[in-house]
Amino acid sequence: MKMRPFGTLIPAEEARRRLLAAVEPLRRTERVGLGDALGRVAAETVRAPRAVPAFARATWDGYALSARGTRNASPARPVRLKIVGEIYAEEQLPRPLGLGECAAIATGGALPRGADAVVIFEVVERRGDAILVSRRVRLGNRVANPGDDFPRGAVLLERGRPLTPASLGALASTGRTHVRVVGRPRVTIIPNGNELVEPGRKLTRGKIYESNNLALGAVVRATGAELRPLPPVRDDPARIEAAIRRAVPRSDLVLLTGGSSVGERDYLPSIFPKLGRLLFHGVAVRPGKPTLAVRVGRTLVIGMPGHPTSCLLNGYWLLLPVLRRLAGEPGPGWWDGTVRLARAYDPPTPGLSTVIPLRVERGWGYPTFHDSSAITSLAGVHAFALVDGRHGPLTRGTRLDVQFLPSPLGDAPAP
Repeated sequence: MKMRPFGTLIPAEEARRRLLAAVEPLRRTERVGLGDALGRVAAETVRAPRAVPAFARATWDGYALSARGTRNASPARPVRLKIVGEIYAEEQLPRPLGLGECAAIATGGALPRGADAVVIFEVVERRGDAILVSRRVRLGNRVANPGDDFPRGAVLLERGRPLTPASLGALASTGRTHVRVVGRPRVTIIPNGNELVEPGRKLTRGKIYESNNLALGAVVRATGAELRPLPPVRDDPARIEAAIRRAVPRSDLVLLTGGSSVGERDYLPSIFPKLGRLLFHGVAVRPGKPTLAVRVGRTLVIGMPGHPTSCLLNGYWLLLPVLRRLAGEPGPGWWDGTVRLARAYDPPTPGLSTVIPLRVERGWGYPTFHDSSAITSLAGVHAFALVDGRHGPLTRGTRLDVQFLPSPLGDAPAP
């Protein structure tokens, strides 16, 4: 069995920097209905075509009236106002109010002419077809005036911003039904290895079920990207190269799992330089050392380790920021925090940085890693820490800078 050496190992942060420098936010855009736009990144700046509200309306159930007519009201000498109508949210009073008159009005109802305030039901006394107001009502009380929410021309959505429930509501309140957003990154995953069998098929001795498509694919889907998982490709350099070349024109990102190391049947290190500009082969980190990347035109191709834990951890610390940059989303996809190490941890390889998956409880981080081939090393994980290779053994109580994985990537949101 032949082995080939790695190239120069680069630091983990440098690997991430090179990948981020090699990708650009997608230029492709699409027009989608507001109902499908939550979380998408705006590809246009939207200004309000009209003021909202477009008319003065009640913000509370009560009585519409003229504030001037209540200026002398007091508990000793309440002002009597005759009720001349009812106004529901979809209705208008057919005539203006006069002094000494009021109209019952529901929340959202249009103020009639002659009214400039609303007094709520609870603070007046009803007497037949009239009310008694025992205190002065302030001008504009319980009223939303035209443009109070936003005026005509106000920026409702900035290009490059994710669409939130509030921004969707603002767009809908102007009558808009669609918005232009950045296209979803198109990601293809190609597993390779003679030993791999797709789940659902019969397993024979020496074979294993392929799981990286689902685990790594879940990271891809969590960012909103479009995923195209392919069946495993056999350890044949011609087949692997052909699969990559077919995937590149229709993908923004191609991920290969397995075949990235230095063994006799690890063919990616010899295939990648033929495809385009090799960014690196080998990262000074454990797990995840056998990682390589190449840029082919505008498409980034990354070779990931085949071991499930190594592959999925790479998906967190290395791939997640790349996916977000492609989609035009801000931030790396996690949030930073600190924990205290709950038990001593000895990095497996001196001189190499270590990615430590952690279960977090009450500010303490419990390392969960036990083997790079065991996917259960990441069960119950809330966060990870990328520890510099220059550190020696970590003692209990060591304060670690960690990256919390939001749901659904982690088992729970950050505390």
